[in-house]
Amino acid sequence: MSDVTIFHNPQCSTSRKTLEIIREAGVEPEIVLYKDIGWTAEALKGLAQRAGVPVAAFLRAKEPLAAELGLHDPDVSEDTLLKAMIKHPILVERPIVATPKGVVLARPQDRVREVL
Repeated sequence: MSDVTIFHNPQCSTSRKTLEIIREAGVEPEIVLYKDIGWTAEALKGLAQRAGVPVAAFLRAKEPLAAELGLHDPDVSEDTLLKAMIKHPILVERPIVATPKGVVLARPQDRVREVL
C-alpha cells in the first residue's frame, strides 16, 4: 500500500495530470475513485484539517449543483456542506492528494509537488 493517496476522477484532466506528476516522481499512489465509493464526513473533515483549510475549500464551486443547492451562501454551515458532499460526491473538488507530508487540493496540478 502506498503512502500517497490521490482522490481521483479519471474524467478530469487536472486529476489525470496530477496522477501523472505523482508517477513521474517515482511513486505509485493508492487511487481512490471517490465518485464511485463516496465520502464520509470523517474523511472529508480529516483531509481538510490536515490541509489546514475549511471543508468549504473542497467544494467544487463550478459544479451547477452547488448553486442549485444554495451552497454558495456564506451562511451555509459546515454540516450542510458535508451532507451535500456526501450525498453528491461530484460536489467535492479534485484531485485531493494525501501524503505523509500533508494534504493538498492539487489545483493547479503542480501543487502536488508541495507534498511529494
